[in-house]
Formats: sequence, structure tokens, C-alpha cells
Amino acid sequence: MGVNARLFWILSAFFVLLSAVYTVWTLLYGSQDLAQDPGAGGRTDVMPEYTGTIGLLLAGLASALIAFFVGRAHAAQGGELPEDTVNANIDDGDAEQGFFSPWSWWPIMVAGSLAFVFLGIAVGFWIAFIGVGFLAVSLVGWVFEYYRGYFAH
Repeated sequence: MGVNARLFWILSAFFVLLSAVYTVWTLLYGSQDLAQDPGAGGRTDVMPEYTGTIGLLLAGLASALIAFFVGRAHAAQGGELPEDTVNANIDDGDAEQGFFSPWSWWPIMVAGSLAFVFLGIAVGFWIAFIGVGFLAVSLVGWVFEYYRGYFAH
């Protein structure tokens, strides 16, 4: 994870540097091209566009945020992960993923209920109320499916 944090810091610096280069390029060459355009009327006071600059700065900020998180997680884990060592086997990194029941129909009910909710937001708000009702029933059913029936604990 330490290598990943360094890579994201490098990526963040790259985006910030690219943002500065993009801004200078836009200021120097963007208005020159617009002034030579006959549709611009020979104006040289055309404002440059800053959308690319803001987008690149936000990409750099997002990379810095990920780098900070990964660096803090690496410092808090208390040792190297199997993925970070050269002589580790593939099986060393396998972790418990949780328990998922393959026969459960409740996730399909939750997806259908959410489809009704979003359909109600888009088409008619009264449909969303029906979807919320179905969503409540299907979420309760999914959470408590192992408390009744054949598979009760």
C-alpha cells in the first residue's frame, strides 16, 4: 500500500502541474486564435476558458485524497500486506468475503423496489410512495431471512 500511496501522490502532482500548463497555454494561445477568427470581430479581450483548469485541479485533489487515505491505511495496518511482498503466494491475500445466500430472492425485490422509487421520482411522485413501501418490506425481509423458515438460526 505504500507504493500505491506514492503513485497517487505522483499522479496528484502530475495533475496539478498539468493544470498550470493548461492554464498558461490557454492564456497565451487561446485568445490569439480567437482574435484571428473573423467571427470574433478582431477582439483580443476574449476570456479564456477555465473548465479544463478546474477539472484538472479537481482530478489532482481527488488523487491527493486517495493518496492520503491509502497512506494512512498503510500506516495503521501494522505491517506489510501479502500483496506488497515479492515472495507471497496468491492464496495469502484471500480474506473472508462474508456469507451470501445463493437462494435468496430478496436482493431482486430490493432492486425492483428501487426501480419503482426512481421511476416515481422521474414520472409521477405517487409511484415513489408505492416503491418506498415495497422497499421497506423487502429490506426487512432481506435482513431477517435467516430468522424464520427452513434456515432459521
